[in-house]
Amino acid sequence: MQKKVNEYDIIIEQDENKVYVAYVPELPGCHTEGDTIEEVMVNISEAMGLYLEYTKNKVKNPMKFVEVRKITVPLPSIS
Repeated sequence: MQKKVNEYDIIIEQDENKVYVAYVPELPGCHTEGDTIEEVMVNISEAMGLYLEYTKNKVKNPMKFVEVRKITVPLPSIS
């Protein structure tokens, strides 16, 4: 029997210490970090598995990732 799979969007950012931080918008509170992209991908996969196991695949109020956009905002003048 084939396992059921779901596909999720993952956001990966890099902090000031050059550590990669990943989170899953559809799974509130599901996040992890790693020293490389490869490491953070392994870590987020494990975190997602544990998250879904704990919630029994029933996520309350899941968010749906829509898109990423850039916006230009004028900086306030400093007096």
